Amino acid sequence: MDQQKKAKEMKDFDDEEKWVNDSSYDHQGRVPLRDSTGVWKASLFIIAIEFSERLSYFGIATSLIIYLTKVIHQDLKTAARSVNYWAGVTTLMPLFGGFIADAYLGRFTTVLVSSIIYLLGLILLTLSWFVPSLRACNTEVCAEPRKVHEIVFFLAIYLISIGTGGHKPSLESFGADQFDDDHSEERKKKMSFFNWWNLSLCCGLLLGVTVIVYVQDHVNWGSADIILTIVMAFSLLIFLVGRPYYRYRAPSGSPLTPMLQVLVAAISKRKLPYPTNPAELYEVHKSQKQTQGRLLCHTKKLKFLDRAAIVDNNGDSLIENRSPWKLATVTKVEEMKLVLNMIPIWLATLPFGICVAQGSTFFIKQAATMNRNVGNFPVPPATIFALSAIGMIVSVILYEKVIVPALRKATGNERGLKILQRIGIGMVFSITTMVVAALVERKRLAAVKKDPIHGSLSMSVFWLAPQFVIIGAGDGFALVGLQEYFYDQVPDSMRSLGIAFYLSVIGAANFVSSLLITLVDHITEKGGKSWFGKDLNSSRLDNFYWLLAIITMANLCVYVFLARRYSYKNVQSLAVANCNEEDDAAGSMA
Repeated sequence: MDQQKKAKEMKDFDDEEKWVNDSSYDHQGRVPLRDSTGVWKASLFIIAIEFSERLSYFGIATSLIIYLTKVIHQDLKTAARSVNYWAGVTTLMPLFGGFIADAYLGRFTTVLVSSIIYLLGLILLTLSWFVPSLRACNTEVCAEPRKVHEIVFFLAIYLISIGTGGHKPSLESFGADQFDDDHSEERKKKMSFFNWWNLSLCCGLLLGVTVIVYVQDHVNWGSADIILTIVMAFSLLIFLVGRPYYRYRAPSGSPLTPMLQVLVAAISKRKLPYPTNPAELYEVHKSQKQTQGRLLCHTKKLKFLDRAAIVDNNGDSLIENRSPWKLATVTKVEEMKLVLNMIPIWLATLPFGICVAQGSTFFIKQAATMNRNVGNFPVPPATIFALSAIGMIVSVILYEKVIVPALRKATGNERGLKILQRIGIGMVFSITTMVVAALVERKRLAAVKKDPIHGSLSMSVFWLAPQFVIIGAGDGFALVGLQEYFYDQVPDSMRSLGIAFYLSVIGAANFVSSLLITLVDHITEKGGKSWFGKDLNSSRLDNFYWLLAIITMANLCVYVFLARRYSYKNVQSLAVANCNEEDDAAGSMA
């Protein structure tokens, strides 16, 4: 009997090693073979198209304020708001794209369609420079650009926003889908995936703010657009070549419907007595895991929602036949709790996003007013943003190769730092950035006061290096942590939408930043002199940076309070009855 049991265990182990049983399928619709699909062999194709998308995005985003002020002749306030609006739409559109991917199209198809839309935007951007009737004017420098150019230009960059809306949430979650959460070795590799994903992102950023920006500054904007268009088209072909190696997941319908069902069932049973033993709450049998997905353990928070899983003896013949609007499983209830628990964390990360928004607006404009010569070579203003990427690359490598191994050894925890701890460290970096930025800007304004014509040029652009490097290092902690948090802690059926939640933090923060600029401008103008003048030398950005540092510091206290009380997703690893509820605050990472 023991030999038969051992033989069965060995067979189960061999099957686990050979096949991937996590509800995914290969390109022919079969259960994927572990050796020939997924993991790094698949994710490298996915990372390649992410590289080209980030190359395009940062090549456009970091120079956008320069284009708007120099070519379209918007003033500083209007240009900053235009950049924030575009960045806001670009990072909020993924909420729609992620929903479509999870509910209807699937991640692969969504990436494909959105990449084509992105490519169309780049083509239109190129045409707006080279087609005579669409150009800003007939010369390189325009006193007043044609209205048709403005219309086509904004149409092109907002087409890129729409493309990003489907591209970003679907691509990153599709890459993470290549790793099996139920396989210990693949799960560890998945933790590294987000770090290496962001490393490739930074490489795209570096080339975008150096090579692309150099072409924009020293050749013309249209030539840079041609390069971006060719690279995006080539990377799309690479993505399609990797198709046989991918693991796919079928769309599961609207992820909002199950949450609405839980709410309706809980309200309809609000008068029923709460069971003394949570084990009495309804859950499917563990054997149904393949069709139901991973099952979650019961937690003690938001008990009102648990009523949706109470089995009331109302004469129904079979529990399984009851309407999901009347009876929900514990897993569905816990998925609803996961989403609700994310809302305070999402709100608490907005001030960090506001600090990040300054990097592509006011920081770049500051660089444009300073001495940018390195020997005889004039550094383009947006190129200084490369220091942010370098800071992020260093912090990601340090975290992956030094901090995590040391903490794994010291604590025995395979993750090292908890996700929310990592994000909190990034917030501390953002506060430091604003303090440093305020001090540097005050010094620059003092130089301008001494010599209104040449004062700013007496300072090297590398005075801005500390604030760019620090905010980049903070991104290596907070932005990567946010990606991992919103992918890992959402219900499994909402992972594209989860990445969209992460992006929406930055998007909403851009809108809040624009609102804050308008509000501060209005208040300070009434007080005598606005902090945001027509140009940088007549503004008081140092005061604005101090304000952001104070807001972010106060918010960090709120964030720490929320993080200490947060319950992480707790996935069933054994039988339904074996979940541990004794330490909801700690939870166990999915």
